[in-house]
Amino acid sequence: MKKIVWSLLIGCLLVFLSACGETTKEDATSDLVDKVEKVHAYKANAKMVFETGETPQEYEVEVWYSQPHYYRVHLKHAEEKQSQMIIRNDEGVFVLTPALNKSFRFQSDWPANGSQAYLIESLVKDIAEDDAATFAEKDGKYVFATKTRYKHQHMFPMQEVIFDKKTLSPTSVKVKDQEGNVKISLTFTKVDTEAKFEKSDFNLEKNMMGAQLEVPVLGDGSETEEAFVILYPTEELEGTTLHEEQEVEIEGGKRVIMTFSGEKNYTLIQEKLEAAPVMLTTTEAAGEIVDLGFAVGSITEQSVSWSFNGVDYMLASTDLTPEEMVTVARSVQGTVIK
Repeated sequence: MKKIVWSLLIGCLLVFLSACGETTKEDATSDLVDKVEKVHAYKANAKMVFETGETPQEYEVEVWYSQPHYYRVHLKHAEEKQSQMIIRNDEGVFVLTPALNKSFRFQSDWPANGSQAYLIESLVKDIAEDDAATFAEKDGKYVFATKTRYKHQHMFPMQEVIFDKKTLSPTSVKVKDQEGNVKISLTFTKVDTEAKFEKSDFNLEKNMMGAQLEVPVLGDGSETEEAFVILYPTEELEGTTLHEEQEVEIEGGKRVIMTFSGEKNYTLIQEKLEAAPVMLTTTEAAGEIVDLGFAVGSITEQSVSWSFNGVDYMLASTDLTPEEMVTVARSVQGTVIK
């Protein structure tokens, strides 16, 4: 009898010790939330690949953050001479396009208004707010599968987020569409949670000048200045086709207007100037910030606008939903003429 009791006690003890050694989803989430709350500033570098268009687009991402609300996210295309920057400081939220020497100011609560795959605190918030998130511990990593908080969530509803168990720093993010296909993949190459910043590090003019040292300004006399390449959407809307294409000369440049007609009408405008303004120009942006994958732009109920490779784009429609406009805008990468 005593042997049976001792066997039961030993068995229970082994089960208890085994359970104690396992990390639960609640424990891991709590550790991540605590870590984020204790980090006053950080720098992060990552490689980001978008699979949302005709060909994958690869970016280098550099993130600066300093409490309470200072951000600088620098997105640099791995191949094209394309660079954009999102800055949040005491003056507001700005999207900078160095090649065009211009910026847009947004009346926005970015980055709190949705998921941001390259911001640590945003990833942790996604996990903490999703009661249905799944969790696994594998090879010294915390692996979460969670819902996203994108404004147009049904396009990219799920993501896999992996953190290093020891450092609690993110190592990778995979954002997926409704079919489970990975559309945005991000691999962190460096995370420094001991970073130090000055307030001036988030100054608009200072960052614009720094970015322009890396990316040529349009019309600066560079021999690598590229011609105006007209792009076409590869997303086909049923019952809608390209009806008319007009090319017109404008002061200091050229504009192409495409009219798509059918069941859902929309207009796509592309405009390229021969030279960027000498002085930095800041314009108040209508709508909210939208991430198109290859560029950061602005979205309203009836339009999406963005800049890419020195060209300004605007897609406008009263027939398309905001989600449809984003889908078409993401596909404006085709160079095959109609």
